Amino acid sequence: MFSNHITTKDLSRAKKYFEDIISFTIGPYTLDEVISNKVDTIRIVDVRDYDDYIEGHIPYAIHIPYKDVKDHAVMLDKEKVTVVYTYSDSCPRAYNSALKFVDNHFPTVVLRGGFKEWKKFDFDIVKNDTTDYKNADEN
Repeated sequence: MFSNHITTKDLSRAKKYFEDIISFTIGPYTLDEVISNKVDTIRIVDVRDYDDYIEGHIPYAIHIPYKDVKDHAVMLDKEKVTVVYTYSDSCPRAYNSALKFVDNHFPTVVLRGGFKEWKKFDFDIVKNDTTDYKNADEN
């Protein structure tokens, strides 16, 4: 089973997959640059558990619990690119949330590596902020 993934010869499918990764994800360095220069063009959404959000999150991130994404996505501005993140790449919540945002016609990307990768590069972290989806458009 595992060897099929290693020996695939469908190069056009592989190319499309890697192009999609580049197109629909953002790295921590790029996100930090966008936050510094064009934060008004994005909406950062943390879909981790509330306790983890309060413990530390990316600046300007709002909290929409994963289980509430479908119901509360409509409260956000569709003119901004939604950047979704969760714990790490091993957690599928960011990609599942991104699908829900896209289904609701939001331009969306996922933060590669999630919050774990963000912390690894020692970028700013906000703690004990209670910004969540209830007041998302006020930020």
